[in-house]
Amino acid sequence: MLAPPPDPAAAERPADEGPTPMIPRYSRPAMAAIFEPENRFRIWLEIEALACEAQAELGVIPASVPEAVRARGDFDVARIDEIERETRHDVIAFLTNLAEYVGEEARFVHQGMTSSDVLDTTLAVQLTQATDLLLEDMDRLLAALKARALEHKDTVTIGRSHGIHAEPTTFGLKLAGHYAAFARNRERLVAARREIATCAISGAVGTFANIDPYVEQYVAQQLGLAVEPVSTQVIPRDRHAAWFAAMGVVASSIENLAVEVRHLQRSEVREAEEAFGKGQKGSSAMPHKKNPILSENLTGLARIVRAAVTPAMENVALWHERDISHSSVERVFVPDAAIALDFALNRLAGLVEGLVVHPERMKANLDALGGLVFSQRVLLALTQAGVSREAAYAAVQRNAMRVWDEGIGFLDACRGDPEITGALGEPALEALFDLGYHTRHVDTVFQRVFGEI
Repeated sequence: MLAPPPDPAAAERPADEGPTPMIPRYSRPAMAAIFEPENRFRIWLEIEALACEAQAELGVIPASVPEAVRARGDFDVARIDEIERETRHDVIAFLTNLAEYVGEEARFVHQGMTSSDVLDTTLAVQLTQATDLLLEDMDRLLAALKARALEHKDTVTIGRSHGIHAEPTTFGLKLAGHYAAFARNRERLVAARREIATCAISGAVGTFANIDPYVEQYVAQQLGLAVEPVSTQVIPRDRHAAWFAAMGVVASSIENLAVEVRHLQRSEVREAEEAFGKGQKGSSAMPHKKNPILSENLTGLARIVRAAVTPAMENVALWHERDISHSSVERVFVPDAAIALDFALNRLAGLVEGLVVHPERMKANLDALGGLVFSQRVLLALTQAGVSREAAYAAVQRNAMRVWDEGIGFLDACRGDPEITGALGEPALEALFDLGYHTRHVDTVFQRVFGEI
């Protein structure tokens, strides 16, 4: 079994030893280390060693070969780069450097294999390592959302459609909705991991002409991967497209919650806001500013992740058994998308954990339109009292417009309308203006989302 993801310290490499994915500002060490050359070549070495073990079992190569590779096999990143500048082939450069360590037995390494056997299987390992980290990130976010949802299960606030006051809800219900979305996203990541975790050791054009299928089975088992049924030399890119698509959906869910926070923090709303640390500054020009910078940053990071989805879809259409049009796309977008999403999930979890909620502002905003949020209940009561829906709608709307235009309370407006009071009576009318009516099923929704609470 392959070793766990590398130590984050391995991510600290000089810039001239290969491309650095993402920028340090948005990179967490554990995820960045997965895509560093050290980890990539370490996986290459493991694949070659495992293949030698299987080949030796079959009697294709001497038993001394896997022993030599295990005992002396190593590599030097700078030396590989030096060789590649001449060969212009990264796998050949690696094998050449490996031979410098292994010695005579190196001539049996990579027997019957092609470069994609190493490259694609390695990418599968890296993507499973990355997805495992993302699942850990997701669990932290889910825990934060659940805790804050339960905390504010009964904190009444105004629900909005089109940005306009609609009907009462609770802040806990808002968060429960986001929790449910990320719970689905977790399932998507698990499915994406399962689909991408495949091994291909099938040789040129995937026919096993020069290598026994047992080698592939052995390597796959040792690495914790499934065998790719038909590799055609490369692992089919629909698998990778599905992985990127899952990442894109997660990114969109991140933005969905981030946009909600941005709106709630607006000066005119101020129902919730990002934590503002001691000594933090909001603006170089305006000392009073507290800006939703984390949420805005999350919107930007979501764009980076989603930008990888379309190229990944286009990678599915390769020429015949293979070409390398997918390679450059994946070398850029795989690390960037994984690193950006890892950073974003953790940033969002921290945001939710520290989110400052203002119930008093929620109540003030709920009351700001003078009871208009109860308009549907008055409408329904009129229809239940025998008034046609058309007439009931007209009666409620004309009084609602008085609230907008004249600034009077909606209950007072309705009291002054003989058509409404004649159908309902004042006591029944007043009873319709009850917040508890709108929140009486909150526990039902919470049980659906969280189970027994």
